[in-house]
Amino acid sequence: MRFPTTWVRVAVATAAVLWACEQPTNPLNPDFGVVSIVVNPSHDTLLIGDSVQLTATLVMSNNKAPHAVNWTSSLSSVASVSGTGMVHGLGPGSARILATAANRKDSALITVVATTPSVMLVLVSPASSTVRVGGTQRLTATPEDANANPLAGRAITWATSNAAIAGVDATGLVMGVAAGPATITATSEGKSGTASVTVSAVPVAAVTVSPATASIFVGATKQLTATTKDSAGNVLTGRAIAWSSSNTTAATVSASGLVTGVAVGMATITATSEGKSGTASVTVALVPVASVTVSPASGSIAVGGTVQLTATTKDSAGNVLTGRAITWSSGNPAAATVSASGLVTSVAAGMATITATSEGKSGTASVTVTTGASGGFGHVIIVAEENHDYASVIGSSAMPYLNGLSMQYGLATNYYANAHPSIGNYFEVSTGDTIINDDNFTGTVNNDNVVRELVKAGKTWKAYIEGYPSYDANHVPMSYFSDIRNNSTQAANMVAFTQFATDLANGTLPQFSFITPNLCNDAHNCSLNTADAWLQTNIDPLIKSALFQKDGLLVIWWDESASDNRNGGGQVAWTVVSPFAKHGYRSTTFYQHQSTLRLTLKALGVGVFPGQAATAPDMDEFFTIPVAPALRTPP
Repeated sequence: MRFPTTWVRVAVATAAVLWACEQPTNPLNPDFGVVSIVVNPSHDTLLIGDSVQLTATLVMSNNKAPHAVNWTSSLSSVASVSGTGMVHGLGPGSARILATAANRKDSALITVVATTPSVMLVLVSPASSTVRVGGTQRLTATPEDANANPLAGRAITWATSNAAIAGVDATGLVMGVAAGPATITATSEGKSGTASVTVSAVPVAAVTVSPATASIFVGATKQLTATTKDSAGNVLTGRAIAWSSSNTTAATVSASGLVTGVAVGMATITATSEGKSGTASVTVALVPVASVTVSPASGSIAVGGTVQLTATTKDSAGNVLTGRAITWSSGNPAAATVSASGLVTSVAAGMATITATSEGKSGTASVTVTTGASGGFGHVIIVAEENHDYASVIGSSAMPYLNGLSMQYGLATNYYANAHPSIGNYFEVSTGDTIINDDNFTGTVNNDNVVRELVKAGKTWKAYIEGYPSYDANHVPMSYFSDIRNNSTQAANMVAFTQFATDLANGTLPQFSFITPNLCNDAHNCSLNTADAWLQTNIDPLIKSALFQKDGLLVIWWDESASDNRNGGGQVAWTVVSPFAKHGYRSTTFYQHQSTLRLTLKALGVGVFPGQAATAPDMDEFFTIPVAPALRTPP
């Protein structure tokens, strides 16, 4: 081993003797020779292993020769002294070195201190290494002094540059956490050394998909899981998985392993990680039909009339199933027949049970066929009025004509609009949905609507608009329908109100009429007196016509209240006029605009009701004959 070079302070080991000539004798000194002795230096500090030369200076009398000096240490375990005054540091502490000549003495205080070589360098071994995630690597740190001598017993602290990649404990044991590089540092007495550690992932050796086989229905889903393992069979977590399907027309799989049944068939689902793959076999089947419901469940039609029935197939959980084959049959073809699409045609007076069957499950509807003499609705007319509370209209002296009709025929006393402002109410009475509450809306509406269902059922319609082609679009809901915007034939059914009187006189009134007065005559901008006078002038001729008295149904409808927000749009007046209306009838049933849409279609024999009209309360209570569905062809 190498040690630092030890330096030694050396003083000439001589006893300086001063001859004292002609000194008087000292009767108290029996030696009459040594006058005094002085030790130099009087004190010093040594490192263990160092030395220092002390000197003793004697003063002699009577011209005597120098006296011998005796050297001793008060604590020889700390410092020793030779016969010549050479002091050696042996251990930490203090010792007094005594020089004696005859009966004279002096001393020096020697302090001995220990010394520890400083750490000048820390070596970490190995300087670089690779460890796998979850594995360990032992590092060692060696402190050295300035002469490259290893220093044992020195405190070492360990640190990592990235604990997310590699950790290190107080003993230098490195633990792989995640793939990547990290620097490990060992520090002792302010000096540091480093080692480079690279953490690598344990490679995937196998991928297992669970469950290995699965069966799902079309439209249903199944979660698969993929487990990655190393060559020893240990599970590896956090590995990227790529999923794929061998037959996406039968089943697809998401990035998380969620399989969705698309169509009947089979597919192999593969999970791949780091070039290794596992598979699962998936079989997709149709959800079996558990029930069939026919709508409407019952109805009356006149001889020669038709009604469209619809069949809804559902699974055992009540979920609607689409795309299933339906077969239709009539229990009494002599009374009514049914087409392959569910269109019932009345043949003769009587009853028939119409059955729809799918996958062995059936549903039925009861159809009553009546003769023409039993009455029914052939024409439905809605007149739109604007922005007044129920209380300001009913009983008002400003509207004697309307109040007279309300007293003579039917009045809904608990009828509420759906929204503010106008546009949402016009959409509700025509689509069963408010759609939007912005009168500045200019978009196209694709929702199912009254026009679409009438056309599908072979019914005729027109929108009579006062001032057309200049008009307020948000008071004419048909103007937004894609059915009209994209079909010039249907668009031609939006006409000026002046055509109404002509059609009425010629007996060519369509089966459904929607009448929109201008902003003055509908009471939006003008008084109730003005609106009442307009009704009497233009609607009274309709009510008195032979065509209307035969099979007409008129609704005078207010879109929204002026200041009432209850139930969305506030309480409004609703008056119904018909030769089949109960006279002086007052209803307290709660209704909204979707019920008016349902009545419109139902009265004309249409059994499909858009939006909220599908579940809205029927308004049959106002009439003396069955409303659902009583179909007639125009005379």
